[in-house]
Amino acid sequence: MRLKAGIFVSAIVRRVFADGGMAVIERRGSEEAGAIFVRIRHRDGSESLAAPAPQTAFDSDHPDGRLFELRKSRVAENEVSEAIAREIRFDPDIWVLEIETETPETYLDFSDD
Repeated sequence: MRLKAGIFVSAIVRRVFADGGMAVIERRGSEEAGAIFVRIRHRDGSESLAAPAPQTAFDSDHPDGRLFELRKSRVAENEVSEAIAREIRFDPDIWVLEIETETPETYLDFSDD
């Protein structure tokens, strides 16, 4: 069974804080099943954006999990902000989680695609 979006986001926030990092919920989406986007801030001032992986990335190893793909990698802040704004216009129920880490794979499961 897949965790509800709100529980999943809360769990990541707690893990990041437990590891001494910083995390904040920038936008709350649908508690039950909102798509989760993760803004990753890097120490060099750049940002990355992790988004839900497409359904084609799922296989029998991850039937109920949440997979992410990097949509933007180490770009300027405005590029990530614009991408998030487009997603919100398309789906106003999305979550946006912001974390500061150099190793997002510690907290997110990335697809191999």
